[in-house]
Amino acid sequence: MNIGNAAEKSGVPAKTIRYYESIELIPPADRLENGYRDYSIQDIQTLQFIHRARKLGFSIKDVGNLLTLWQDKNRASAEVKSLAQNHIKQLDERINELTAIRSTLVHLTEKCHGDDRPDCPILKKLGAES
Repeated sequence: MNIGNAAEKSGVPAKTIRYYESIELIPPADRLENGYRDYSIQDIQTLQFIHRARKLGFSIKDVGNLLTLWQDKNRASAEVKSLAQNHIKQLDERINELTAIRSTLVHLTEKCHGDDRPDCPILKKLGAES
């Protein structure tokens, strides 16, 4: 199937599929006589796997590791679990960072009068020296 159909079936845009090939996350697709890419059902399944992993926030590097583990039927599930646990830790750290950012913004917006006066604690904070 061509790249357009592969994109539709996998949920991964054609441009992203080409990118994944260029960074060797996936092998290059077979080519037809006319030079067009030809994707197999297995290629679609791999792209769907990647799409789901990316939607869960895994980095490209981690997706590559997950793909390797997914394709290795002799893998130890402990490796997969460890990778997922590390990702959860990173997510927790990011959630904490975003919560702190949100708290700061809530505080600043509560202090801002939001009227016609030029005084604005939000801009004051952004302009402050560290």
